[in-house]
Amino acid sequence: MITVALATAVRTLPSGPGLAYEPKFDGHRLVVLRTVEGVALQARSGRIVTRAFPDLAAAALQLPAGTVLDGEVVVWHAGRTEFALVQRRAAAASAARAAVLAQTLPASYAAFDVLELAGLDLRARPYERRRALLVDLLLPLGPPLQPVPMTTDPELAATWYETLPDSGIEGLVVKRLDQAYPAGKRGWRKLRHTNVRDAAVVGYTGTARRPLALVLVLPVGDETPLVSSPLTAALRVEVASVVAARAPAAAAEGATVTAIGLGEVPFRPLDPPLTAEVRHASTRHPPPEVLRLRTDL
Repeated sequence: MITVALATAVRTLPSGPGLAYEPKFDGHRLVVLRTVEGVALQARSGRIVTRAFPDLAAAALQLPAGTVLDGEVVVWHAGRTEFALVQRRAAAASAARAAVLAQTLPASYAAFDVLELAGLDLRARPYERRRALLVDLLLPLGPPLQPVPMTTDPELAATWYETLPDSGIEGLVVKRLDQAYPAGKRGWRKLRHTNVRDAAVVGYTGTARRPLALVLVLPVGDETPLVSSPLTAALRVEVASVVAARAPAAAAEGATVTAIGLGEVPFRPLDPPLTAEVRHASTRHPPPEVLRLRTDL
């Protein structure tokens, strides 16, 4: 299993000499392992998800054996990346279904680091050197394997931060040029747009086997519970799995919450709460969109 580097959230854009800035793509973290035998795709959790992304696995066969890449798998639709479509790809229940989705929702791989190259471990090398090797490796291959953009100009990075959200970019990742790969550590910094935040999941609507939406308390506002927009199929499966692994919470008699457009709806409480990453532009409308469960917390 490859242990990936992590990032610490910051509220302002870091600046100073020796820094590099990359757009933060809204996708699934994915490690590409090209071995002598073939290709394995590893999720951040360590789970092997090769079957869900046969198009990326096929493309990665062009890499030299003994190569390991770190990056994000994304799906582009109508000029922007769509996290829900990546969720749909990741949730493919069979190889046949994954093959169909690879045709209708082709994936792209936004690579931001190379950890091994042709059997040589590069993790102790400075980021600046790893970046140069990554670009040299991937540019001749072309899509769907591509290096993420990078700049050392803080003014250009600030422009990216302001202008790229319409393309589905959720912020910036900042790295030191002289930095070794910080496996398992929060050695990078990330600046996200303020409408993406973590929220407490205090309950869900629907049933334990088929949750429909989450009941959230945002870290800003008056702590009034909000009902999320409907969960994607992949998130319904994940929430149901988490709920099934827990002891049932004590039922709150007649527990209801106000849902936009629906009025008062019943919900099932979760105690202790979960944490979810949500996108939400207003405390009233539209409802928060659940991006993912924060099972890493």
